[in-house]
Amino acid sequence: MLRHFLKLIWKRKSRNMMLSLEILLAFLVVFAIAAFGLRYWQLFQLPTGHGWKNQWSVSIRAAQDLPNDPVIFENIRRSLRDLPEVESVAFSSFGTYEMSRWTEEYVLPDGSQQLTVDGMGVSDDYFATMDMQIAQGRFFSKMDDNADAAPTVINRRLADKWFAGKNPIGQVFVVKKRDNTQGQRYRVVGVVEQFRSHGELMDPVYFMLPRWIPGVGDQAANNIMIKVKPGTPRMFETRLNARLKQIRNDWNFVITPQSDARASMLKTQTMPLVILSVIAAFLLVMVAFGLFGVLWQNTTRRIPEIGLRRALGANAGDIYRQIISEQFLLSSGAMLIALALLVQLPLTGVFGDDLNWGVFFGATLLSATVIYLLSLLCSLYPGWRAARLSPTQALHYE
Repeated sequence: MLRHFLKLIWKRKSRNMMLSLEILLAFLVVFAIAAFGLRYWQLFQLPTGHGWKNQWSVSIRAAQDLPNDPVIFENIRRSLRDLPEVESVAFSSFGTYEMSRWTEEYVLPDGSQQLTVDGMGVSDDYFATMDMQIAQGRFFSKMDDNADAAPTVINRRLADKWFAGKNPIGQVFVVKKRDNTQGQRYRVVGVVEQFRSHGELMDPVYFMLPRWIPGVGDQAANNIMIKVKPGTPRMFETRLNARLKQIRNDWNFVITPQSDARASMLKTQTMPLVILSVIAAFLLVMVAFGLFGVLWQNTTRRIPEIGLRRALGANAGDIYRQIISEQFLLSSGAMLIALALLVQLPLTGVFGDDLNWGVFFGATLLSATVIYLLSLLCSLYPGWRAARLSPTQALHYE
């Protein structure tokens, strides 16, 4: 039976070519959306490495560059800690769930294994404030004062890349300058499993959290991270802003609960997927109309053939199954051609982890399900109409 169906499809190859191309393009579009969504689902399952439920971020806005004055930052820390709602206060280069990003080139001391690493300078209290857990080693503290290299905490991804098979604690790496000379030295004191500053949908990257000390260096911390007590109301923002204004009235402070920042970031990151899904839905509707019209026309042209089959003893169910089976075979052929092209992407690693094998197989399954369902829906009525014809009507149809 399968051989017979394939022979029928091949005899009508000129008519089926455009139909197959339409199905192929629809499969590619659905595959892209499915892969996009599955990758987001994969990322969402990974831990971010930091808390957000009881954390608030305060971005400091000043007319000029912030001075790295230890007195100012100590006043901010003590003043905010006096508020009954505040459990801890820390400082960082920028806040989590923001689009800010700082990257630099680093190498090992011998100049090998150059990597682009994301970084964010943080104070000693940052890890406790953000509910972070150490996986190996320790977090830096005052015991690292006057160290021969700047203490830093790195994520597991970076530790495995640079120090595979070694204990990363105590290892040193350096900044690679544009003139190929080596700059600031960093010593690893701790490793965290994960840290994704942009939240749940950020791709895992090499990340480091070097120690920032008030008054050391020229760079000031532009962000205050606060851990508040559970159940702190949003109206606390007014009191918090008033307290900060008492310290520096010439600065502006943008206060954002991390729960709000997380929701805003997720909305921003998923917006492209929503837009593409709407476009794909319209495209699938157009494909469905085109597919239905072509199937209707093909079935009408084959009424004499259907009548002959009915006269030879085929029942209505046989005709129904023939129409649907031929459409499924046509869809399968188009999808196999598409998959022969798409499988090159994970094989060559063009999109890296964004299109790993898990995403590829999942997107293939979802896309094939959508196309088969679409083919079934579009072939139901033409098949039903053909199955209702009596042999006498079909043989005398003109």
